[in-house]
Amino acid sequence: MSDTTAARPAPTWPTATVAGAFGLLYAYFVWNALAFLISQATGVLGINGYGWFVLLSAVVFPIVAFAAAFAVARRRRTWELGAALFAGLALTAVFWLDVVAYAAVFGAGMLG
Repeated sequence: MSDTTAARPAPTWPTATVAGAFGLLYAYFVWNALAFLISQATGVLGINGYGWFVLLSAVVFPIVAFAAAFAVARRRRTWELGAALFAGLALTAVFWLDVVAYAAVFGAGMLG
């Protein structure tokens, strides 16, 4: 018999709660980008290949940012996971604003 005890693993519910809460915020960005893509594609002129690339990248980027932030910080403390997911969310917000600004200024170049 040994006098040492095995360390108890940390509970997973805090990690799941933080990831779920941030997942909803990331999902909002995906939904927003998808709505913008659909509204532009179903317009009178439609969009060309470059427009599809730019607007689809705005749909895919939040998913990739969430996956990357979660993969980097999933084994860390809960607050470190939250910080990584917040940094990814901030990066996603900047990317979304760049796409909207580009569409506002150079939107004619994306039309079919």
